Amino acid sequence: MATRWDPFQEMDRLFGSMALTGRNAPTMPMDLYREGDHYLLAVDLPGVDPGSVDVSCEDRTLTIRAERTPRSAEGQWLLRERPAGTVARQVTLGRGLALDQITASYADGVLVLTIPVAEEARPRKIEVSHAAQRTAIEAGS
Repeated sequence: MATRWDPFQEMDRLFGSMALTGRNAPTMPMDLYREGDHYLLAVDLPGVDPGSVDVSCEDRTLTIRAERTPRSAEGQWLLRERPAGTVARQVTLGRGLALDQITASYADGVLVLTIPVAEEARPRKIEVSHAAQRTAIEAGS
């Protein structure tokens, strides 16, 4: 049986694994998706003290901060990959969002922000009048 080896795929795998270790590790991965007339931003914050989560919005810049308390160990550390300290991330929000109506909840290590679309930015149906209707209206007046 022949095996297929793609050296570029192997390099991508190696560089990808290096990027996820050490100081370059993403400390606050997030997903953003639209659901109807609002956006949902889900941020992974495992091990974070819920009382330390701070979300603020200033001039369309959403800032998320949280504190992960370091775990003290009596013995010698053998491996320490889980970052401790303050983590923060900023996201610039586009126009057409109701920034004053953003809500947040934190459960099971996931912070979920609900960002509604502003009323004036929501899609709406515009009725088109037809020439036959206009003539009937004009004849009736």
